[in-house]
Amino acid sequence: MPDWLLGGGPLGLLWWQWVAVFALVPVSVAAGALFGRLTSFILGRVAQRTSVRWDDAAVDVVTPPLRWTWSLIIFRALLEAIALDARTAQTASAAVRTLIFLCLFWTVFRALDRVQRSATAGEWAKARPAARSLMPIAMRVSKVVVTIIAVISLLSYLGYPVAGLIAGLGIGGIAIALAGQKTVENLFGAFSIGIDQPFREGDFVNVDGVLGTIEAVGLRSTRVRTIDRTVVSIPNAQMAEARVETFAERDRIRLRIVIGVVYETTGAQLEAILDGIRRVLNDHPRVRREEKDDVQVRFMGFGASSLDVEVIAFFLTTDFAEFRALREEVLLAFIRVVEGAGSSFAFPSQSLYVKELPARATA
Repeated sequence: MPDWLLGGGPLGLLWWQWVAVFALVPVSVAAGALFGRLTSFILGRVAQRTSVRWDDAAVDVVTPPLRWTWSLIIFRALLEAIALDARTAQTASAAVRTLIFLCLFWTVFRALDRVQRSATAGEWAKARPAARSLMPIAMRVSKVVVTIIAVISLLSYLGYPVAGLIAGLGIGGIAIALAGQKTVENLFGAFSIGIDQPFREGDFVNVDGVLGTIEAVGLRSTRVRTIDRTVVSIPNAQMAEARVETFAERDRIRLRIVIGVVYETTGAQLEAILDGIRRVLNDHPRVRREEKDDVQVRFMGFGASSLDVEVIAFFLTTDFAEFRALREEVLLAFIRVVEGAGSSFAFPSQSLYVKELPARATA
């Protein structure tokens, strides 16, 4: 062994020990991957012999953490061959145990994600939309709780006193709850939204004048992607109390317009216009005609500068882009009906009558 490898290096280790430590890392990772794959194969064969599916999902969840756990165990075992001093060996053992501990909670996080995916994709969730939309919020809260438990458990595992920390958290929690009242309100607002289901992620809504698509319901706020592609964040407490109009829940889209024709239109021409518009709507394949009030075309009165005709109909679509195309189609047909009847559309106008004043008598 060269003399420089026998010299002292950082942290009280010899240089050959540092070289050995760095050489053990890829060896441990490769061996851990091999042992992890072998363990996963054995567990997978056992899971295939059962009729339930949860054990297959469990094998998929534990496979990546298991490989790294094996790598850490092998790395710790190989460190014994380097002949570390007692203090360094103790520090290395504590570091390895900490990483194994983190792998355990990594497994818990992966299990929560798998539970969420399975729950939202299952038949139970499809039959209960409220529970399905509440699942992401519940999982976020669960991850926060697991993170807090992991930090406290890790500190306790490393030998730090946590009794005082837990007591302090209890007292501090009361103070934080009083100081963060709005945050607590938003948290409960998130659960209220998930349970009551006024909307779901992906729905197009109108919230107190804000038009947009629900992108995400977080623990504090709900993010809405507006028509202008901006993002508006609305606190959940305000969202739970707001007047929310959900366009995704409608089963059809209503068309309501007022057509104004000129006052020169005769009674016969107006009747022809009414009949023509009714015929356009009744012959259209995407107009609902199941009830007598689905299509309404009525002369509604004498306007300031026009004879007003009210048109109400329902299109059998929930896609607003398709509705706009259908609306354009029938509006063009209405123009042809008015022109065919020999009339025209009115526009706002005023008539000014000038009365000639009598001439003044001259002296």
